[in-house]
Amino acid sequence: MLLNEIQDYDKKYYMNTFGNRIPVAFSKGQGIHLWSTDGEKYTDFFSGIAVNSIGHSHATFVDMVSKQVSNLIHCSNLYYIESQALLAKELVQSSCADKIFFANSGAEANEGAIKLARVFFKKLGFPDKYEIITLQNSFHGRTITTLSATGQEKYGKPFEPLTKGFKKVPINDFIALKAAITENTCAIMLEPVQGESGVYPCDLEYLKNVKKLCDEKNLLLIFDEVQTGIGRTGKLFGYQRYNIEPDIFTLAKALGGGIPIGAVCAKDHVAGAFAPGEHGSTFGGNPLACTAGLAVMKIMRDERLPENAAKLGEYIKFKLEALASSSYPVISEIRAAGLMIAIELNKPIASIVKTKMFEKKYLIANIGDNILRILPPLIITQTDADEFITTLKSAIDEVL
Repeated sequence: MLLNEIQDYDKKYYMNTFGNRIPVAFSKGQGIHLWSTDGEKYTDFFSGIAVNSIGHSHATFVDMVSKQVSNLIHCSNLYYIESQALLAKELVQSSCADKIFFANSGAEANEGAIKLARVFFKKLGFPDKYEIITLQNSFHGRTITTLSATGQEKYGKPFEPLTKGFKKVPINDFIALKAAITENTCAIMLEPVQGESGVYPCDLEYLKNVKKLCDEKNLLLIFDEVQTGIGRTGKLFGYQRYNIEPDIFTLAKALGGGIPIGAVCAKDHVAGAFAPGEHGSTFGGNPLACTAGLAVMKIMRDERLPENAAKLGEYIKFKLEALASSSYPVISEIRAAGLMIAIELNKPIASIVKTKMFEKKYLIANIGDNILRILPPLIITQTDADEFITTLKSAIDEVL
């Protein structure tokens, strides 16, 4: 179809939740590139919001998923599922978790983590311990409850009243966090690196103190690793950057390589709080999604993609900081955790620069007027990084 036909159908038949989108539709992907319906080639430095971490149409992924499609896509969780059991084993053996539950998205995984934390204390005989402390500017999903946990009022305000039981405190402010704890607090839930608000990492000492506080106060520590998990930050899981183990962590995005899947990952003492019938999913953990997860985990391991993310993330950060200190003072700060990168600008031109990059056939994103957000596939090379930086310099030059 022609782009204008797709746009017409979208306007006529699709709920207007995304407004006027960027004027392109894609029909093919390979590696770090996408091709539009008009035949134009684009370089993808956004990875479908951190989903396509292995790139597009990876041969191993296509082979494993295609074989699964030809055999079995779905069956009920009333029956045992081979790929589900194998992916659960893979995740447990690769992490601090002992048990896994599969959902269909990051929001569902976070809902599961919230439910697990609450039922854990209820079964210990503390029904009033249900409050969860989260961080301001966090993002945990778009269901009513995960909106309630999210520390950005703009997302939840239209849907009030929200789910009660959530308090928000500033990131890296341990005093504020400690002061927010009451006899009703059951857990602290945070992203090791906040993504949606502009790539803000938690400080190491802060997280050490949070972990110690949770141990002292008998609270659960939940890490939302929907975006930081599966290699993005330079480690397979974001918590490994800090050498701090949460009681529960969640995954989604990159785990399925583009096929929807989410995971609640928990230590044994917490996971046992879920009894049969207390949580479930029709599609969660289906054969296709779990096979996709197995393919992604194999590629991550075989191609050492977390290590590549660490190396290339440091390289891009170094190059951008060098630009900022020389001829591009408009760049005020670079924040990075592996290939999770934010470029802070001291002029309100981020959306214009993003548009210029699009015109130059690069896909990136902006957060507000001052932040560019970069989430390239973890398969990028140093040459890819250099070409991106050269293109970014050209885009900034044209805007200033």
